[in-house]
Amino acid sequence: MSETANTYRTVVVGTDGSESSLRAVARAGALAGACGATLVIACAYLPTEADDRETAQAQDVLRDEAYQIVGSHPAEDTVRTASERAGAAGANKVRTVAVQGSPVEVLLDVVRRENADLLVVGNRGLAGIKGRLLGSVPADATRRSECDVLVVHTTG
Repeated sequence: MSETANTYRTVVVGTDGSESSLRAVARAGALAGACGATLVIACAYLPTEADDRETAQAQDVLRDEAYQIVGSHPAEDTVRTASERAGAAGANKVRTVAVQGSPVEVLLDVVRRENADLLVVGNRGLAGIKGRLLGSVPADATRRSECDVLVVHTTG
């Protein structure tokens, strides 16, 4: 087996703008840089239409944290910040995408679309009602991914 056959070519990492997710981005950036891989940073967001019941429910439950997932403008700011963090960690080839949808569906769609061979997620899941509303991204993505998954310890 050649050396290039053992390395990752496309790495996808998700971020919601939280410090925990940015730690996963930094780890993914370092790994992508070391492998010479392209890093694709994805951020999912919900639409901002006031009549969207799912969005209204998420905003109500998340309160101050709602900015992290609602609307494309915050998502674009989030991926820009994440791209800077990934570059500082060693990533040379970085692309960013902000996609409307739920976090797990967006990550899995980006993995398929980019033909990624590694998905990186942080281990921080959402507990309580937030977790029931939005699901656990690390657990769901790990269970459903068709490529390798690296779960980065990003808490405490």
